[in-house]
Amino acid sequence: MSKSLLLGIYITVSCLAFVISKIIISVLLYKRWKRKHMIHEEGYAGGKIVIFRSSVLQSLESDTILKKMMNLNNMEVIGCGGYGTVYKLKIDDSKSFAVKRLNRGTADKGFERELEAMADIKHRNIVTLHGYYTAPYYNLLIYELMPNGSLDNFLYGAPEKRKTLDWSSRYRIAIGAARGISYLHHDCIPHIIHRDIKSSNILLDENMEARVSDFGLATLMEPDKTHVSTIVAGTFGYLAPEYFDTGRATFKGDVYSYGVVLLELLTGRKPSDETFMEEGTKLVTWVKAVVQEKKEELVLDDRLGTCPIQEVNNLFNIAMMCLESDPLKRPTMEEVVSLLEQTKADKLATAY
Repeated sequence: MSKSLLLGIYITVSCLAFVISKIIISVLLYKRWKRKHMIHEEGYAGGKIVIFRSSVLQSLESDTILKKMMNLNNMEVIGCGGYGTVYKLKIDDSKSFAVKRLNRGTADKGFERELEAMADIKHRNIVTLHGYYTAPYYNLLIYELMPNGSLDNFLYGAPEKRKTLDWSSRYRIAIGAARGISYLHHDCIPHIIHRDIKSSNILLDENMEARVSDFGLATLMEPDKTHVSTIVAGTFGYLAPEYFDTGRATFKGDVYSYGVVLLELLTGRKPSDETFMEEGTKLVTWVKAVVQEKKEELVLDDRLGTCPIQEVNNLFNIAMMCLESDPLKRPTMEEVVSLLEQTKADKLATAY
């Protein structure tokens, strides 16, 4: 037998052994994950329901949950997005949840990504996934309900329903969202790039604490990696400029998107505001020009009234760091959290 043939057989066997080992490891990891997280998994004629061990749903019968979910209708819709429709699931007077429905097909990846990213996460600034239901034509994800909706609704919702967000509330939301994203980037293993940070994906709980949500575009990253090559996806106005050029999803792309959210909190203006479209500009370039001239007060949301000017300027400065054109010059989300908390600490020190 020739050396080249032996080499070919060796390479083929090695590749097969590698693939088989990966499959075995994946199966073992899945079984370990299942033992750790699932309280039960039940099959029904129409599909399968899974409730996680730590979920408050564990005290309820699967039949009860399923019956309630099957009766959801348009009257319970509380949100819609590119990856599905969200309903309010009321179990009783004391228990309500959010259910996201994703139709099979184009949304399959979104379902898999959310499940993969969310099943292990427990953090005060990230929405909690309690379980899911799979059926032949659609999937359902069961989340904790955020009674105050999204930041987007507070900033741009119908005037008659909109509540005023004062400065301290906005700053607290900025810190909470930053902590949630920092947890994804630095504390999760594998790390997670969200890829769709925006005001409508920052939800507010009963105490107006920010919770990062919607992981339909999330990408998992091993600690030794710096990027993942993907098809460009996300929301116009929030995407980092280099993403369009390279197709590489990075942590610094999330930092950029977070910087846009900071501008929304400061100005009360959408990245897709019609005024920007008419003038051929966008929120980021508009604010950058004003900050360069040190006239930040001209773009500050007039609904805010009197604000601590030093805190306002610091938040504008942090936003500008996040929005640097060169991603290498942007801070990490850990650094952003540190800067925000330092500003808060400085305020408390001044007060005393």
